[in-house]
Amino acid sequence: MKPSAQNAGTIRKKAGFLKTFKKNLPLTLMALPALIVMFLFRYLPMAGLLLAFKRFSVRKGIFGSDWVQFDNFEFLFKTSDAWIITRNTICYNALFILMDLVLAVAMAIGLSELLRKRRAKIYQTIFMAPYFLSWVVVSFMAFSLFSVDDGLFNHLLAYFGFAGVDWYSEPGKWPFILTIFQIWKTVGYSTVMYISSLTGISNDYYEAAIIDGATKWQQIKRITLPCLRPMMIVLTILAIGRIFYADFGLFFQLPRDSGPLYPVTQVIDTYVYRALKETGNVGMAAAASLYQSVVGFVLVVGANLVVRRIEPDSALF
Repeated sequence: MKPSAQNAGTIRKKAGFLKTFKKNLPLTLMALPALIVMFLFRYLPMAGLLLAFKRFSVRKGIFGSDWVQFDNFEFLFKTSDAWIITRNTICYNALFILMDLVLAVAMAIGLSELLRKRRAKIYQTIFMAPYFLSWVVVSFMAFSLFSVDDGLFNHLLAYFGFAGVDWYSEPGKWPFILTIFQIWKTVGYSTVMYISSLTGISNDYYEAAIIDGATKWQQIKRITLPCLRPMMIVLTILAIGRIFYADFGLFFQLPRDSGPLYPVTQVIDTYVYRALKETGNVGMAAAASLYQSVVGFVLVVGANLVVRRIEPDSALF
């Protein structure tokens, strides 16, 4: 009696699975190309993580190369530049996350408050346009501003009687320049994300607030910002996960690979690229990538745990 009951339960489970599979078959087929692409370009290359622990040889291949344990990681941690590249990567990204959060939320609220929606869409398009520009194009735009001989800024300084500045040899000015260009290029994308969240807020909340005599600032403080909080938390957690990654184009193309600027523009990604170009050590590059990924994963999980303790409904998982 007992085995037959178990068989009946198994048959019911199989029938339920087949019924659910047939029901979701169209959606499964639609998702199949994306799943294949993800497997080929996201999961299959994970075999290359072995390179972080090997001395790669083209002749021997990935699996035949000699094991060197953690020797590849020593290149990052024992070099004299380890502190500089780590400090620059973390501090720049932390500043970018903070500035992007504040400015994107402020711009999204400002655009949503415009009475003429057509004008709001025009402004939104203008703010979004720089996001689609390549850093190579942006670097030439910056060069037209900061060139020693033909740059706009030096011409303005000469017009007002001041001496010109060799911008590409002055490290102290570039933290501000990099931050301004990063925000200019990316804040529009984040603004669109927050505007999409604002469209989901019911007008009933605002109408009730107006009836109660709430001012515009009180409406933003008591309604808009609390409704935006889940999106702000999610985007911030995802950004924290990439705090050990730097935008290669920003730190390599914009300063035009100028040696005097290395103390303030050298980050982990550019350092690994230059080392790989000079030494050809593929294992070192793989070790740096693995290091960034593991630290990013730990930061995402840690940030999510903190959010889940404070506000469980806003956590990612």
